[in-house]
Amino acid sequence: MIDTQTIERLRHIGWRGQVLPGDGRRIARVVAQHRAGYELHDGEQVFGAQPAGHFLKRGLDPAERPAVGDFVEVEPGKPPHILTVQSRRTVLSRAAAGERYERQVIATNIDYVLVLTGLDGDFNPARIERYLSLVEGSGAQPVVVLSKPDRTDDVEHRIAELKARLPEGTPIHAINGKDPVGAAILAAYLKPGDSAVLVGSSGAGKSTLTNTLLGSQHMATGDVRSHDSRGRHTTTYRALLQLPSGGCLIDTPGMRELKLTGEENLDLFADIEALAENCRFADCGHGSEPGCAVQEALHDGELTPDRWRNYLKLRDEREEQATMLESRLRRQRGGRPATKPHGQRGSREKEGW
Repeated sequence: MIDTQTIERLRHIGWRGQVLPGDGRRIARVVAQHRAGYELHDGEQVFGAQPAGHFLKRGLDPAERPAVGDFVEVEPGKPPHILTVQSRRTVLSRAAAGERYERQVIATNIDYVLVLTGLDGDFNPARIERYLSLVEGSGAQPVVVLSKPDRTDDVEHRIAELKARLPEGTPIHAINGKDPVGAAILAAYLKPGDSAVLVGSSGAGKSTLTNTLLGSQHMATGDVRSHDSRGRHTTTYRALLQLPSGGCLIDTPGMRELKLTGEENLDLFADIEALAENCRFADCGHGSEPGCAVQEALHDGELTPDRWRNYLKLRDEREEQATMLESRLRRQRGGRPATKPHGQRGSREKEGW
């Protein structure tokens, strides 16, 4: 069914579709999830809804359930029920904590991921690389936002440090989250119909920045500890908010653990993997082997030890997660093997390299 007026209303909350469902169903977007159910927005008003029974089945992959940012088909009722989840344009997810492999969806149908880091004790380039490793497979564009520039005299040096570690062209902005003029720099990522998700550690200033972008004290804020610049979780659940700019912003609780899913390509470290391809041996361990291009780059200062260590940490974690994912999928397939895991290489000497 084509309803121009309804489609235009949905455009304001990020809808990109052209056709609406029939049979009395309507499209709405998930703006919050609570233990008691979901909050949805239909472009005009917010209302509560419950998931249909098939979303509550035991053993269902949590990633298949409605998540903040999803567009869903809703059946009228008291309360209304979510029947289906529309195809997701983009998905930002991480592996859930614990030994059992599960994927946790952070946000869907987003155009940008704003990675917020404080320029106080929260500043950690390795953690920013971890965030960007998760973002690279989401379909969304990462944007690094550095808050609290008044907490350091070395803003330009820290920006230069990040530019040297992150892929060329990655947007990096240092702003005062309390200053509307500074926050206006982010307007390019929050245009009408666009959606962004704000991620970062507790105490980085996500709620403060969100309030500034909203122009009101909508989100609670809190102080941070002086010894490590960490704060308590003032945001306790993900929430999608409409901004005066016309864009949508998903604010998230601070994430203490950012586990890779096992499907990352680690394109962020393409330069290191290119170096490894120039090693004399295909199975080079990048230690004391002769002709190791990685060790030569470390010796010459082309590659920093910190970045090399972080690459190894993320690569090993990805392989571990990929193995767990493959084991789960194998059980679902009844024991049949799938494609080769990441990083399989031969052991012969590279001819002519």
